[in-house]
Amino acid sequence: MKIFAVGLNYASHNKEMERTFVSKEPILFMKPDTALLKGSKPFFLPDFSEEIHYETELVVKINRLGKNIGERFAYRYYDEITVGIDFTARDLQRKQKELGLPWEIAKGFDNSAAIGRFVSKNQVSDIQNVDFRLDINNQTVQRGNTKEMIYPIDTIIAYISRFFTLKIGDLIFTGTPAGIGPVKINDYLQGYLEDRELLGFRVK
Repeated sequence: MKIFAVGLNYASHNKEMERTFVSKEPILFMKPDTALLKGSKPFFLPDFSEEIHYETELVVKINRLGKNIGERFAYRYYDEITVGIDFTARDLQRKQKELGLPWEIAKGFDNSAAIGRFVSKNQVSDIQNVDFRLDINNQTVQRGNTKEMIYPIDTIIAYISRFFTLKIGDLIFTGTPAGIGPVKINDYLQGYLEDRELLGFRVK
């Protein structure tokens, strides 16, 4: 199982991160399968970072084998979606970038890819017009809609499949909107797709 993630896919997030360029293609990175956190298990703050940030995203699950998928056929390759958290060790990422080094350690560490309960994509009327949000301790801290994506889901799937064979069970984190921020011990995170709570766990 592979975990793909798309960076800088919402203009609002790019602005808050002070990124002024727009890539002509989706920006990809990957997380190992050991990054997966599911089933409402707690997220333990790692001892190597003082600045762990949440990034709330729509996640799609691949349901069939595919390579060099045409964008017009990409909708056939997933039928389930959920809300996920791309945890980022922001201090490590900043340091690695300043040194011009890869920053996998800031994105791919254990349990850095939290996912909620998957639901059928048919439960939403338009996959590219879906509200999602994150609440921490019963207060909404991040909110987005998939219509704000720079690169829509089908474009992302087609692009990834140019380089990687997609397999059943692979996950794609599709990018985060503005509103990222830190988490601390005892925070309780709840992720919503429209009005459905799909994700809930505590930080320890």
